[in-house]
Amino acid sequence: MEHIQRSEYPRPQFRREKWQTLNGEWEFCFDDDNVGAKKGYPSGRRALEKRIAVPFSYQYPASGIGDTAYHPVVWYRRTFSAQPMKKGERALLCFNGCDYVADVWVNGFHAVTHTGAYAPFFADVTDYLSRNGKNVVVVRCYDPLDATIPRGKQSWTGGRFGCWYIPNTGIWQSVWLEYCGEDCIRSYSLIPDIDTCSFSGEIEALYALADEAELIVSRKGKEIKRQRFSTDGKYTRYTVRLMEEDFVDESHFWTPEHPELYDVDFVLYRKGKQVDLAHTRFGMRKISVDETGKICLNNRPYYQRLILDQGYWEESGITPPSASALREDILLAKAMGFNGARKHQKLEDPYFYYYAEELGFLTWCEMPSAYNFNADEIAAITAQWQEIVRVARNFTSVVCYVPLNESWGVRKLLLDAEQQDFARSMYYLTSSLDESRLVSTNDGWENPEATDIVSVHDYAYDSSEFGKKYIDGDLDALYPGYRKLTACGCNYAGQPVILTEFGGIAMSDAAKNGGWGYNSGAESEEEFYERYKNLIDGIYECNFCGFCYTQLTDVQQEVNGLLRADHTCKFDADRVRAITEGKNR
Repeated sequence: MEHIQRSEYPRPQFRREKWQTLNGEWEFCFDDDNVGAKKGYPSGRRALEKRIAVPFSYQYPASGIGDTAYHPVVWYRRTFSAQPMKKGERALLCFNGCDYVADVWVNGFHAVTHTGAYAPFFADVTDYLSRNGKNVVVVRCYDPLDATIPRGKQSWTGGRFGCWYIPNTGIWQSVWLEYCGEDCIRSYSLIPDIDTCSFSGEIEALYALADEAELIVSRKGKEIKRQRFSTDGKYTRYTVRLMEEDFVDESHFWTPEHPELYDVDFVLYRKGKQVDLAHTRFGMRKISVDETGKICLNNRPYYQRLILDQGYWEESGITPPSASALREDILLAKAMGFNGARKHQKLEDPYFYYYAEELGFLTWCEMPSAYNFNADEIAAITAQWQEIVRVARNFTSVVCYVPLNESWGVRKLLLDAEQQDFARSMYYLTSSLDESRLVSTNDGWENPEATDIVSVHDYAYDSSEFGKKYIDGDLDALYPGYRKLTACGCNYAGQPVILTEFGGIAMSDAAKNGGWGYNSGAESEEEFYERYKNLIDGIYECNFCGFCYTQLTDVQQEVNGLLRADHTCKFDADRVRAITEGKNR
């Protein structure tokens, strides 16, 4: 097949102006016997026999290979010419995602090791670049079938089963070079506060050489604030207060209906000379819980109509085939009446969050699960979750974090004190990194007391029992999905309740061909609409603060999507929207 190109700037929410893509064709090989180092692959002088289209995993057709067999070690090689660099400039080699352990060499020099599939990383490779312009980058990725490491929806058996899918191995997001001065921003945070009409955060300088920073804020192309301040070495905290623009209807706040955004330039200086410039943007918005237990957006109750989004594509697995494919998914979801998505078991490509904030779409950020509770699992999850939250906290659309899902990886959470303590620790760890969002600690059931949301997964065929369970029932005594809603010793304490998974209605023709859904197949479109409406009407009768329907697309063997596996609509979007929004109830 013709290779898909991912040539757009890979990190749209923190953009530097001078950069070059390294996506495209790379040399590639499998190394099942793990002898690549002995053969001299790290030196970059030895060619590899296959070709692969980066950033697509070898298991999927978009890579040009499409081999679903298990290969634990893979190697990549590519030659490139760096752009001309001025004196003092630095070159950063950046990766948005490699699964699972990645080692990177540039011209035979080891540049970085990174562990974890779902978080970005980079290395300053300036000192390794050749002066004659010809350079070689080599990447080795090790991805074992190990249930102890965070996998998300990737199977650890070697084949798909249940609701777990064909794995992705190796480079699965974009690779690029970008350039800065003698110091640069390694990381940053930007958290809005509508109550004080301000935003604040922290700037981390890579080398702590910069002595001043400046933030330039614009709205609709007009500069409204410029603040320059001295830095405090490596880490500098800041607060920027803005003039309130509208005292009548607060039209400058970000909502899904009116996604107003501010542009921000981050600038670093050393001895008066600019050494780094990066562009971002954000929305002034607040997510909170009021005294009555309602979830509020910008201090007003807001009902969340979410769709569960696995983020899989037929041709490319967990890698979106294009940035526009992510935009189209959001537009289709909004057309069907949803105002947000629970992105399931992955940190998505940055363009998903970029378009979500631009188009007005709430998102939930979830930690990909591991499945074997032990000390190594705890270490792997906590390490990668910290990286994920430090990225996600700068995305305006993200309103909730999900560190654990359905007790995956903590299967004894109901009674086991160690696993309950781990769940609590994930809540507090998340809040310590970002206290401005809500946390659904163990989404679905066996909710610990340390959670901002009590989440329910209930794949009931219809809503006939909803009133008995969720209006008149005792939440502490409920067993949705045959799992207790609250963990033993943990009592419901008045938190907002959201039905965060339900439905999963499959069409019978798809189910007959080896697919499955959480609910038995609908024989016709009309039957689907009737069953969907029955469930939605029942939900609106309950005191939920929102819902999340399973799911946006069919994925491999799981055929309960509102879209087909090729991301085209199965149903009439207007009819689905009317039901989703509770019209004509």
